[in-house]
Amino acid sequence: MLIVLAAAVVIVLVLRRRRASAMRAVTQRHRRLGPGGIVVGGEPFTLHRPSAPAILLLHGGGDTPQSMRYLGDELYARGYHVEAPLLPGHGRSLREFARVTADELTACARNSYESLRRSHGTAAVMGLSMGGALAVQIAAEHPELPALVLLAPYLAMPTRVERAVRWAWFWGPLLTAVRSGDGASILDPAERELGLAYGVFTPAALRALRDTMVRANAVLDRVRAPTLVIQSRGDNRITSADTERAFARLGAPVKRLDWTTGAGHVITVDYGRDAVIRDSADWIERWISRSGSDAVD
Repeated sequence: MLIVLAAAVVIVLVLRRRRASAMRAVTQRHRRLGPGGIVVGGEPFTLHRPSAPAILLLHGGGDTPQSMRYLGDELYARGYHVEAPLLPGHGRSLREFARVTADELTACARNSYESLRRSHGTAAVMGLSMGGALAVQIAAEHPELPALVLLAPYLAMPTRVERAVRWAWFWGPLLTAVRSGDGASILDPAERELGLAYGVFTPAALRALRDTMVRANAVLDRVRAPTLVIQSRGDNRITSADTERAFARLGAPVKRLDWTTGAGHVITVDYGRDAVIRDSADWIERWISRSGSDAVD
């Protein structure tokens, strides 16, 4: 009996090692880690305008600030200070992604916003996917937030993904990570080639995603900032019906739900991104004055 058990353990360890190697290969297909352990091109970025109102950009789960760069450049061109942090566990090795927690993600988003408020006085928040769920939490905690933009916010989890999270204790020790699945999140082949997302999710990352989504849903009705929500009709991760239900529960007295078409989930880089970026920046300009800043060149 002991021999059989020992053999089973050896088989599991071999399979786990092979699986881990295969998942690392997936993450390295379009990604190369730099000297600091961060994927090249996925570093956090800041576009400095010291006396201008600030915009905090929060990227999605498994992704990097690279997915927010087009949006950041437009906001900077319109005169805003822009900051896009790299969330904990993201844009690094798969080992880092295997340790990420919702608490770390929330703390990073909260600290980034509060730091911008101290340094710039006025700060708005834009979040993509999981970053949208983090942005909701910030808005619920800070009624002074002047404007909020939620881009394909991850405020619902498909049943099969929720089931995978619940059973992660069972499959996690063997599989270490699973492919993201759900089809292409970026339909534009040129942008998909440039993408720096992991392409896989670890058990810990799935739990962090689920917990972040749950926390955001719990405080949706406490949001007071004027809120713009934009999603693609072809979103491969969040259904239109789920977004409409979340939007209905959003407590903001002023809110708007817009739709784009022809894109997947990552609407900040996909087909139709120019309109998404323009409308997002227009919403910020509607609610935040740049008077008295060094913003306009």
